[in-house]
Amino acid sequence: MVEMEFLKDLWGFLNVRKKFWLLPIILTLLLFGILIVLTSGSAIAPFIYTLF
Repeated sequence: MVEMEFLKDLWGFLNVRKKFWLLPIILTLLLFGILIVLTSGSAIAPFIYTLF
């Protein structure tokens, strides 16, 4: 339930302060983080790291 509270707080901050332009940045960083975690132990990791 801690994650839900964090998401509610984050949405409340973005909504009150009208900082909706931060959403694409947060989502992009989240996707890159997931990509790095999921491919850290796989055979395709060297090919993904060459993209960056």
